[in-house]
Formats: sequence, structure tokens, C-alpha cells
Amino acid sequence: MQFTKMHGLGNNYIFFNLLEMPMDNQDFEQLARTVSNVNTGIGSDGMILICPSEVADYKMRIFNEDGSEGKNCGNGLRCVAKYLFDHMYATSTAFSIETLGGIVHVKVEPDKKRIVQSVTIDMGKPQLTKEMIPMKGDPETQTINEQLEIGERSFQMTCVSMGNPHAIIFVDDVEAFPLEEIGPEIENADLFPERVNLGIVQVKSRHEIHYRVWERGSGITMACGTGACAAVVAATLNHLVDRYIPITVHLPGGQLTIRWDENNHVWKRGEAAYICYGEFITDTIF
Repeated sequence: MQFTKMHGLGNNYIFFNLLEMPMDNQDFEQLARTVSNVNTGIGSDGMILICPSEVADYKMRIFNEDGSEGKNCGNGLRCVAKYLFDHMYATSTAFSIETLGGIVHVKVEPDKKRIVQSVTIDMGKPQLTKEMIPMKGDPETQTINEQLEIGERSFQMTCVSMGNPHAIIFVDDVEAFPLEEIGPEIENADLFPERVNLGIVQVKSRHEIHYRVWERGSGITMACGTGACAAVVAATLNHLVDRYIPITVHLPGGQLTIRWDENNHVWKRGEAAYICYGEFITDTIF
């Protein structure tokens, strides 16, 4: 099985190209757990499949490290877009990719050698109602700076879905916050029937924030594209940053530029990179 390993700001995935290599009757959940294992597999934050689509130009399926399938992945989308253009599947710099969270539109920025250096993605409209997150409570209401009880703790949260559910907490210091302790507690809280990603945000100015994330199914990662978008939306809703202008989001793996535009769409710009190519042997596993 030929694979490519790529990362977006350190958020790394194993990619299988199903455009060239159909994988019928494959247990993708188990395969994701196997290839993601750093000791007995390849090691990654999860697995992404690049597939044909009947409703868009291409399709992306993402599986987390624990085998659960995600709806979207901002860093993964940038990698997929770069892969498709660099390998000449996509001939235009603008094309669409289907995800479980909906169809997204991407625009790649190649250099003179036709190698993509950065990718801008229309991540669509943020979803704010409890029904769309999803989370328990009145389905038509929003959670903006609301005090929520998780176990024996209480947190001020703003919840946003960018295809994936995110709970955002604003803190004074993202490095001092015990993310490894609080992350799994909030991820698996009964309040969130499909679990949730936890993002913590430190606001530096009206156009700059720091962000760390605990991703459902993967734990602490170097970056999360949908989470960075959700963080900017949440900061805007709480009047901590300005809307319509590019916001710089600093993550452990690097930085992204996010803009929530006048048409209620969130745009994300950042880099993607290759790590390695290889062949994964599955004979003794499946």
C-alpha cells in the first residue's frame, strides 16, 4: 500500500490515494489505528483518504488516531489540495473537495516550478446553534461565553462548529493551562453527544491570538485548522478581535491567517508540506 505522509503546521497524517489505488472492503477504522501507531505503524495524528467524488472535484475522508471518522480537517484539506495540484490531478488553481462536513472550495498558490507553497480554503459558514454543534440543550440557542458545568469544574465556553465541533475557552496563558488534564474531560463530557475538540485561546491584540488544541480522538496536536477558525469566530463573538480583517493565529506548529468575511464565510490560509513517501505492508495485520 503506497502512502504519503504530510503535515500542516505539524498536524501530520498518512495519506492514501484512492484515485489510483482502490481499497475495497478495507476496515478503514482499524487501518487508521494501525498506521497512526508510532510504535508498530508509521506514526501520525490520523489517516486521510483522497477519493473520487460525485458532488465535487475530489473527496477527502479523515480518520482520527483512534479510528473514529471526522467530518472535516483544515490542515488535512491544505495537504490534500497541495497533493492534488502538485501531482497534476488538479489542473486549475481553484477546485472543490467534498468532506463529511460539506463541500469546501480551495485555492492553491504555486511557485514558478508549479509547486504549491500555500493554500487558501473557504471553510464555509460557522454553525453556532446547539443543534448544529451538536450539544445538549435548547437546539436553537447559542453558547457564547456561557458558564458550563463539566464534572466538578465550571468553564466559560463559546461553542462553534466548523464542520467539527469546538468548545473554546479564553485563558491568560495557553502554555500554563493544563490541557492534557482538562482536554479529555471536556471531550467526553455528556454535554457533547459526538464528543468535542477543546481549544484554548490567549488574545494578544485585536488581530492576533495564540491557540492550543485537544482534538477528539487524537489528543494534543501541533495544529488544528477548523479549530483555529472556530477560535477566531469565538473571539469575534466575544468582541476580543475585529471582524472582516485577517487574524493571525499562532499555533505550536506555526501560524495561520483567518478571516471571517462579510458573507459569513471563514477563510483560512496556510502552508502544507511533505514528510515522506513509502509502502505500508499489511499482510500480517489484516
